[in-house]
Amino acid sequence: MTEFASCTITDGIAVINLDDGKANALSFDMMATLNAALDEAEANADVIILTSRRAAMCAGFDLNVMRNEPDKVADMVGRGGRLMLRIFTSNKPIIIASPGHGIAAGCLLMLTGDYRIGVEGESRYGLNESAIGMVLPPYGIDLARFKINNQHLDRCFVGAELVDSATAQEFGILDEVAASDALMARAMEKAQEFQKLDGKAYTGNKKLVRGAMAEKIMADLEAGTGLSVGT
Repeated sequence: MTEFASCTITDGIAVINLDDGKANALSFDMMATLNAALDEAEANADVIILTSRRAAMCAGFDLNVMRNEPDKVADMVGRGGRLMLRIFTSNKPIIIASPGHGIAAGCLLMLTGDYRIGVEGESRYGLNESAIGMVLPPYGIDLARFKINNQHLDRCFVGAELVDSATAQEFGILDEVAASDALMARAMEKAQEFQKLDGKAYTGNKKLVRGAMAEKIMADLEAGTGLSVGT
């Protein structure tokens, strides 16, 4: 793996690091490289940790494309949806260890994980599309409804509120908050817990919990529903 995403595997645990040198926007290159890293991890590891070498986990879709290349927006949003669906339905447990911000599509990425760990401090999470003039695609609300506590959907999804990591845990964007210097150690502990489970049973039960939602998301993506996200 070269730039954008790297994969290392030790003792059956794959660690995929995002690093575009900036805020890890979901550009076409980032998504292609992340998919390649997932290919390697899913083929050779028991558990996958998705993390970042940057202060931001992911700042959302590449705004250069979203704002300046309208003919490419549907393609970018569609590819992003397929990437998120892949993570959401992976037959391997995927832990997201977020060292920083998860905003817009970056927040949706957080919602795909089997277990999500953030860090204490000034990190911000949320779906700010109402503030930047965009309407989320259907898979956005599907993922939000699957993970975010219903009483907070208006604040988080409609109201574009960006919240700190403690509030993100309350909302359901994160499962746990750790000290920044303990993030990867905690992620590795959680990965080792997942390794002790029966992999075949885990995959089967994951499909039972997520299967119907995954089928709806795939149907919407194949139909191209809502992929032009401008208001």
